[in-house]
Amino acid sequence: MRELLQTLNMLENQLMENYGLKLNEAMALCSVGHDTVSASTIAECTGMTSSHTSKVIGAVEKKGLLARSLGDCDKRQMYFALTSKGEALLQRLKKEGMKMPEKLKGYFEE
Repeated sequence: MRELLQTLNMLENQLMENYGLKLNEAMALCSVGHDTVSASTIAECTGMTSSHTSKVIGAVEKKGLLARSLGDCDKRQMYFALTSKGEALLQRLKKEGMKMPEKLKGYFEE
């Protein structure tokens, strides 16, 4: 368990150095993609709790990567979409990729 956590920390450090994102922020951006989604959709895609999702969304909004809008039918419902800055960063992340730590490669092999 300790090794897995250390490896995930290494991955997050790499994300911070290369893209200025924490791991959960990157997952939130990826879960939004080119869509407009609710906070509950982001939580479902990332596996975060709703309160943690709210904090991550706030952090990503402060970085100018996500924009919120009110729902058409229910004004209490918030929806999120990538800003142009967020889209550019997500495209860069997809294009450049990341070096996968050796200890995590087994989780992604088919």
